[in-house]
Amino acid sequence: MASENVTVRLVQQQDYQFEVSFGAGVPALRADEPPPLGAGLGPSPMQLLAAAVGNCLSDSLLFALRKFKQKPEPIQCEVNCEVGRNDQGRLRVLAIRATLTLGVPAEALEHLERVLTSFEAYCTVTQSIAQGIPVSVSVLDAQGAVLK
Repeated sequence: MASENVTVRLVQQQDYQFEVSFGAGVPALRADEPPPLGAGLGPSPMQLLAAAVGNCLSDSLLFALRKFKQKPEPIQCEVNCEVGRNDQGRLRVLAIRATLTLGVPAEALEHLERVLTSFEAYCTVTQSIAQGIPVSVSVLDAQGAVLK
């Protein structure tokens, strides 16, 4: 299996603000630490981590449902990072919880049980992070019913 490299470039703008460039015509964004270190003028590294997990999980769920010609849109995802101190007293992400919400009721989708048991395994970011940080995932339908 061939490997692929993904590269981003960060250039300090001032203090803790960095312009993050993704290449290939993708718009850059400004990342920043929240006060008191930074000015909070962009997402923090922790927010970017949470966004990467949520985006990858949402993509994986959408892809899995679309394989069965299902239309779950609009999918929403909320990701919570539990932050605390490790044994050395340093701040770390201790756990990540993601809640995905489908845009339709569960009964509007076919093959849902099959999708719910497999979509996480295809999420590259979450499966990689889960090797070092516990990640829990739940899925709700549009009416708030817990599906997973």
